Amino acid sequence: MTEGRFPKYRRGQRVKAAIDLINDGSFPNTEPDGIVLGAGATGEIVRVAIHTEADVPIYTVDFGVQLLIGCFEEEITVL
Repeated sequence: MTEGRFPKYRRGQRVKAAIDLINDGSFPNTEPDGIVLGAGATGEIVRVAIHTEADVPIYTVDFGVQLLIGCFEEEITVL
């Protein structure tokens, strides 16, 4: 078993999408594999968890307008 990564970011931290965030099937009102949110959009981390299968941090980011998106570290960056 590999050792999991310690989360790089923390709850309450302001971040922006580093890449276009693509629908993985979680957003029924968005086309499958369509863009949910464009790169550069800003938000705030509201929850930090660990993806149980991949053993990597997942960040729930509030991008406003009732849009919460689960992001990997590679998908976001600090402001």
